[in-house]
Amino acid sequence: MSELWRLRAGELAARIAGKEVTSVEVVEAHLERIAEVDPQVNAVVRVLADEARAAAAAADRQIADGAVLGPLHGVPFTVKENLDVAGLPTTWGVPALAEAIPPENAPAVDRMLDAGAILLGRTNLSDMALRVDTGSTLHGRTYNPWNAARTAGGSSGGEGVALATGMSPLGLGTDIGGSLRSPASACGIASIRPSAGRVPDAGYVPSADRLLAVQLFNVVGPMARRVADVRLALGVLSGAHPRDPLSLDVPAELPLDGPIRVAVSASPLGDKVDPAVAAAVGKAADALSDAGYDVVDVVPPRYEEAEEVWLRLLLGDYASVLDHLLPIMGAPGVAFLNALSDSVAPVSGLAEMSGLLAVRDGIARDWSLFLQDHPLILTPTWSQLPFEIGLDTETAAGAVATRQLIKPMMPANLLGLPSACVPATRDNETGLPVGVLITGRRFRDDLCLDAAEAIESRLPLSTPIDPVGTPSGHSPNES
Repeated sequence: MSELWRLRAGELAARIAGKEVTSVEVVEAHLERIAEVDPQVNAVVRVLADEARAAAAAADRQIADGAVLGPLHGVPFTVKENLDVAGLPTTWGVPALAEAIPPENAPAVDRMLDAGAILLGRTNLSDMALRVDTGSTLHGRTYNPWNAARTAGGSSGGEGVALATGMSPLGLGTDIGGSLRSPASACGIASIRPSAGRVPDAGYVPSADRLLAVQLFNVVGPMARRVADVRLALGVLSGAHPRDPLSLDVPAELPLDGPIRVAVSASPLGDKVDPAVAAAVGKAADALSDAGYDVVDVVPPRYEEAEEVWLRLLLGDYASVLDHLLPIMGAPGVAFLNALSDSVAPVSGLAEMSGLLAVRDGIARDWSLFLQDHPLILTPTWSQLPFEIGLDTETAAGAVATRQLIKPMMPANLLGLPSACVPATRDNETGLPVGVLITGRRFRDDLCLDAAEAIESRLPLSTPIDPVGTPSGHSPNES
């Protein structure tokens, strides 16, 4: 029973429903795993042990009473600490919000609970979810369990590490600039950035009224060790909600005559892509070809332009709140934001912002036409392997290099497209996993997950793992 933490969420749900194990046993196994592992990696920053045990006992009583069970009945899950949970602080990783307690759950949290899942804990993130690494002023640094000298990705790095090490079978994160997919790639797990509008996004902290960039680019989504669990959770999370007026009811699956053509670009940024990363994309392309996909080598239109438009819109919009934002963030996060701002032309006013939105519309049209012939796009998730701790904040050049590294993810953010990450290999030299990205037409999240599952089945990565430990010279207390 102590090894229950090794099982994926769907397996746990089936065993609990079949009375092979109890929810109490499953929750206890994960609490023991957190106690054993988290001191090495600092991923789960708030453990809800008493609450989870009580909820698990209630779940077991429901089974004994013959109640109708939800698809995640009795299964524990974790939540990034920028998603609201009633009665608990939504800290966003900063001391200024350490006591910011919302009056109700985020819609995504409610939907997990309604499906029978049990909240086990909250996970770490970077300050205000605005770094590609995970180290917060409030909770300290989270370490990559595969190689503790390298980043775990961000900003949902706490979730990525908790999943990779077996402390949680299922997690919720957010993604305004790759934050669901960066940790998935760096930690060797699976995730999807859902189509814009598929999963409702609403909260009270820091404000119930969302900035334009948040409305356009941010999503809530599931993370797990296996694609099947990502699909299971996405089904639970999806659908319109009155607190998010942009959320929609859309089918989980739609018909599409095959074979499905996949546009593959192993080096969409040319020689700026690490050969090990390009090789991983090549392996994934071979896996898709073996699965019957029509694989062709072609780069989508306006690829790098999409990243620049995303960044200028994001920074141009956030400029309206920087006077409030920067004072509550730690020095590393401020340094990263400042360096990013210096790397791109500023947005000077409303007219220029409107012009950028018009450019976005043109890129969206070009991509829509491209996706008509190529329903899926396979690229790197990151153009380089996970970087050494500190690269993104210690120098302006490092921040610019980090910006370059995340470029493959940004078209999906700019255009609201579904984009799934799945491991494809491990780098021999560093031991780090390398994830690849499957991006598709809007609301064809199902096609992205189908392809990710085809890659996963042919290029499996064994998880969960035991962490390698904290590197010398670093402490979980640093950000």
